[in-house]
Amino acid sequence: MSDNRKYARVGTHLRCWCEGENVTLYARIANLSEGGLFLRTSTPLAAGTRTQVRLTQQATDTQLQAQATVVWLRQEVQPAGRPPGMGLRFEALDADALTSLRRIISQQQTHP
Repeated sequence: MSDNRKYARVGTHLRCWCEGENVTLYARIANLSEGGLFLRTSTPLAAGTRTQVRLTQQATDTQLQAQATVVWLRQEVQPAGRPPGMGLRFEALDADALTSLRRIISQQQTHP
């Protein structure tokens, strides 16, 4: 099975806030890319939910705030230890947000 992703993912253990309608989650990010992230949670939001994501890379004090949409769910732990959670796609990142995201990804690649 080939992986046809547009953006390379980087593994991470950063935490982020994910705010949906009447729900706020604080959870760990499993992987991150310029296209989105996978958030580990046993209580994922429904597919199609629009969210506000906020995270901070402490080492560089870089902050990212972006709109995202839940595009897929993993309800239970899968074989090979894949955790439950949800895949989020970033929506319309402005130049500042994209710069912050790239800085966070670069930092995670060099100092996970």
